[in-house]
Amino acid sequence: MVSGRVFAAGLDARELRLEVPFLQREPGLLFQAASADELLQAVERLVPELVVVGTRFEDQSATELVRRLRAHDPGRTLSVLAVVRSDDPSGAEGELLAAGANAALRRPLDRFVLESWIGKLVDVPRRVRARIPVHVQVVGSRTSAPGEHFYGLSRNLSLHGMLLASPVRIEAEDLDLELDLPEPEGRLRALGRVTRDAPEVSWPYVGYGIEFLYLPDSGRRSITRMVRREVSDDTARGLWAPGAIHSTLRRDPWVYELTEPARTEGGFLVEIRRASRDDWRPGQAAPFSVVRGDGALAALEAAREFVRRHG
Repeated sequence: MVSGRVFAAGLDARELRLEVPFLQREPGLLFQAASADELLQAVERLVPELVVVGTRFEDQSATELVRRLRAHDPGRTLSVLAVVRSDDPSGAEGELLAAGANAALRRPLDRFVLESWIGKLVDVPRRVRARIPVHVQVVGSRTSAPGEHFYGLSRNLSLHGMLLASPVRIEAEDLDLELDLPEPEGRLRALGRVTRDAPEVSWPYVGYGIEFLYLPDSGRRSITRMVRREVSDDTARGLWAPGAIHSTLRRDPWVYELTEPARTEGGFLVEIRRASRDDWRPGQAAPFSVVRGDGALAALEAAREFVRRHG
């Protein structure tokens, strides 16, 4: 009988209980799968709040397991924590993050680190995978001029924070964030902190995991409504949803997609996505760049010019 709020595979559940006291106090919270396939089947039957993935598998790699979890409902929205052994190859954490893990930790771990992460991820609300224009002001940067502004893009969003794709490297820790949420939510502001680099965000962006230090009640309500809509209706997407494609350009060996222009306070933004001609599928191309124009037509023309010059 499968039960529990935390599912684990690829590691010894006894180690988890030794390192995480609340799992000792409530042993029924943890279910251990004997293999990757058993874990996938268990997630299909009963969606947990957290999946902890180790690297001791015989049937497939941990990276492939995380990728398979994220490929289908309900695995797209649950939290995944990867625990890497000390003798695993360097770079294993980045591969797991790129596959879709929320976090990847390498042993040996300082005391309480694993308990802190498991406690945080068990309580993480479902994330809305929304590409939303995010206006970011760097606060207190020692290497950038005070008050520097730039536009980034969110990759997903929750009440706890967001995954940010930034066009520039961020040297500061604290950020003043201004998010243009899709209608009817409108704009909200928040104070955030960079907690990790995010290698799963592809070039030309630089990825960062952002934790919200302060989110006003109005902002919490807006994000809660967005998450609720995303969970209840899988077609409800962010401002730049996969299907929000204005036009497609081909410059061998690449295919480029230009999104519908998105209105912001400073003008209109168009995201340029790119995929190889052989791999391209409508709405599945990876983000390549983002351009701005004073009007919608100007932003689209700027995007076409960018592709002509850099494609």
